[in-house]
Amino acid sequence: MEVNGVSTVRQAEPQHQAPGWKRFLAHVGPGFLVSLAYLDPGNLETDLQAGADHRYELLWVILIGLVFALIIQSLSANLGVTTGRHLAELCKAEYPVLVKYCLWLLAELAVIAADIPEVIGTAFALNILFHVPVWAGVLVTGLSTLLLLGLQRFGVRKLELFISLLVFVMAACYFGELSYVKPPATEVIKGLFVPRLKGNGATGDAISLLGALVMPHNLFLHSALVLSRKTPPSVKGINDACRYFLLESGFALFVALLINIAVVSVSGTVCAATNLSAADADRCSDLTLNSASFLLKNVLGKSSSIVYGISLLASGQSSAITGTYAGQYIMQGFLDIKMRIWVRNLMTRCIAICPSLVVAIIGGTAGAGRLIIIASMILSFELPFALIPLLKFSSSSTKMGPHKNSIYIIVISWILGLGVIGINIYYLSTSFVTWIIHSSLPKPVTVLIGIVVFPAMAVYVLALIYLTFRKDTVVTFDEKMEHSMEQGGQGINRGTEVVPYREDLAGPLPE
Repeated sequence: MEVNGVSTVRQAEPQHQAPGWKRFLAHVGPGFLVSLAYLDPGNLETDLQAGADHRYELLWVILIGLVFALIIQSLSANLGVTTGRHLAELCKAEYPVLVKYCLWLLAELAVIAADIPEVIGTAFALNILFHVPVWAGVLVTGLSTLLLLGLQRFGVRKLELFISLLVFVMAACYFGELSYVKPPATEVIKGLFVPRLKGNGATGDAISLLGALVMPHNLFLHSALVLSRKTPPSVKGINDACRYFLLESGFALFVALLINIAVVSVSGTVCAATNLSAADADRCSDLTLNSASFLLKNVLGKSSSIVYGISLLASGQSSAITGTYAGQYIMQGFLDIKMRIWVRNLMTRCIAICPSLVVAIIGGTAGAGRLIIIASMILSFELPFALIPLLKFSSSSTKMGPHKNSIYIIVISWILGLGVIGINIYYLSTSFVTWIIHSSLPKPVTVLIGIVVFPAMAVYVLALIYLTFRKDTVVTFDEKMEHSMEQGGQGINRGTEVVPYREDLAGPLPE
């Protein structure tokens, strides 16, 4: 059988019993690449503002968000390993044509929304390092595509390692500052484990934090990246691969959790200090990526802005890798189209540059910072359209057979998923109603907006209900071949397809 025109047949190879740590290292990579998205400029922006505005009160959102991220990222990896297809390919096979195209457009919109913080973060970094105006920096970010491709000539893995090291330089800076400012441990722990939503804008900031953490395009990406590993075609091989990917993702996301906690804690402690200068107090009142370097001056002194700018640049570019790969897999899975990587990257970046450029010119640095928050909220509202198919497919015996989620994982994942969806709907409806009531626009304009938006909200809710309760019809699991595999057969076979190795996903994307 062919998946989107690509043969997935793989002959069984003799399985040498390598030590467990060697088998684990063979599976390392996808989780760390995906985790870079949890350290992108959008996360840093929302972390900084959450700390400055609410100190440690929203740390629990980060904890829940990354625990939820670990669950759904492991489900995404399991889906790819077990079925031999990634999430976009399964959506294409499962849903009617109209639904398929709607999901594809929403997934592409998620990639673009995720790229906006990378564009603005890179522009801020250029402004810090070279004093380039933010609007000009936004234009220059288009050229980062060519730089990225040039570095990829040395190998994607080396590029990922290099950028990861630069990102962890920033992490070291915040950990160093954390040890200097010494936030009260009891308050930090209370913020992690006691949910609170106090103060103006706390609900919006919490949704922005969640949207910045749990990104829909990451679900498509992780399910595709795991197919680049050669997993033995046996029940034990699949179970071991799922366990190794879980351990890798757990470690990578734990590091991301510590870094996010450090950023919020440093921001909250410094901005709440009693000896804060008037200039720094003004920065804290409207904290953006462009003005946050002063948070590190206790550790780095005068060089704080340079190191911060370099690390911010690295953060934006590392996230660009995940966005580009996710966009390619989404397009290949839904439409069976493969674009050259530089065309894909340039197209996404150009679309993301348009709103960023307009806002940077009109609203300046402050407007660009607010656009990052808006992009994070868009990602939060987009999440259900990737999350619901993932939860349904990974819990379906027709897709996963005996490898489907346990009842405990099904309950926990659906409770968390429905919780996120419920918060989104509540915030969307209450915020819009409040805006309608207090709008300063002429009444005819307000009424016209209401006529457009309220039906759109109803369509949003109905679409989620449809995805949740629609019964899956496509069967991708063969019980007879599973039994053959348990008895020492060659693998799970669906026609001539043997899971899970995908040569088309094993190497770099076409250039």
